[in-house]
Amino acid sequence: MLTNQSCLESFGLIEELDEQATETISGGYGFFEIENKTVCNIPYAIDGRTGTLAPASANIWTTYSGDELNIEFDTDVRIDYIKFKKYNLADGGVYEFQNNLNTDNPYDIDLYSVEPIPLF
Repeated sequence: MLTNQSCLESFGLIEELDEQATETISGGYGFFEIENKTVCNIPYAIDGRTGTLAPASANIWTTYSGDELNIEFDTDVRIDYIKFKKYNLADGGVYEFQNNLNTDNPYDIDLYSVEPIPLF
């Protein structure tokens, strides 16, 4: 076995993989934190899984298939009005549901990127 391993090493076929190379080969992973900075419960779906994010709370997701997370949520917090929006969160980081001050509708919310999550 050692003889075969030595032969393979001399051909350059065996290399020690560091953590970064391993992540690249496996497709990498991403971390996402989403906080609710509104006063309303916000229903959402992330990669097909549904949930509700309560006011002043946060959730963290980890993806193992690359740095991508798909989210869909209701941008109008009124119970009798539904207006879905989809985002592809492709760069990881921290996101917040906040009131959307760019519209005349006081019930509009949106998802904003606030900072990247530091990588240890």
